[in-house]
Amino acid sequence: MNNRLVRWGVYVLIAIAFAVACAFLANWQFDRNESRAEQLSLVESNYDAAPITLAQAIDADGSFDAEDEWHPVLLRGEYLTDEQVLVRNRPHGGTSAFEVLIPFRDADGRVFIVNRGWVPPGEGANPDAIPEPPAGSVDVIVRLRPGEPLPTSGRSAPEGQVPTIHLPSIAATAPGEVITSAYGLLVSEDPAPETALGGFDSPTEDPGPHLSYAIQWILFALMGFIFIGYMIRTEIQKHREESDGRPVQEKKHRRRDRDADAEDEMLDEIDARV
Repeated sequence: MNNRLVRWGVYVLIAIAFAVACAFLANWQFDRNESRAEQLSLVESNYDAAPITLAQAIDADGSFDAEDEWHPVLLRGEYLTDEQVLVRNRPHGGTSAFEVLIPFRDADGRVFIVNRGWVPPGEGANPDAIPEPPAGSVDVIVRLRPGEPLPTSGRSAPEGQVPTIHLPSIAATAPGEVITSAYGLLVSEDPAPETALGGFDSPTEDPGPHLSYAIQWILFALMGFIFIGYMIRTEIQKHREESDGRPVQEKKHRRRDRDADAEDEMLDEIDARV
């Protein structure tokens, strides 16, 4: 008996440890679901809002409020076309495309990085052709996006290209006071260019599977206790069978046979009286 109690205690501890792990994973999925909900809320409130100026979007110290992500911004000034940079290996059109970044000197004197769109890969290390932006003074509407970190793999890129939109790295090669807290995804240009680049898809409204995954982990934790309970119950039933010297099902069959014999005797007595 003591050995069984120890074994059952181990079973329960395993179930508890499994439940703790499931609770941790469920909480992680709940956090991801909450984060995704906040992102969707930003898109809903900012994506189609009226454009604001760069001075309203980016403080004088260059800081960027995360609550302004996706908000349209109106830029007035000119592109610094000689400082164009390509971002490699971007998934567009089913290919590893290039995104085209060009610094833009705004009327307030600061330089803001604009992502004008994407072009497909070419035969060599660079695209075969990159459409030019409008020359001279131009009005540009962009949507604010935060910069990206450097790749953890340490991968680099050929000259004139970058592996990610790491704004400090891009700013190091651009003239003037370059804003490094955010960049802009192109919405429109006035005047329009002769040839447009590939545009950007709207962010998806799919909340993702995080909530369903969290519920699944909770159910897994409950199933762990149910499984352990089933194992303990099976051992108890097996022990009872061994203690009685015959299987429980056999005892039930013999009990039913005795009841049948008693019924037969009663029917014989009734027939005799008749």
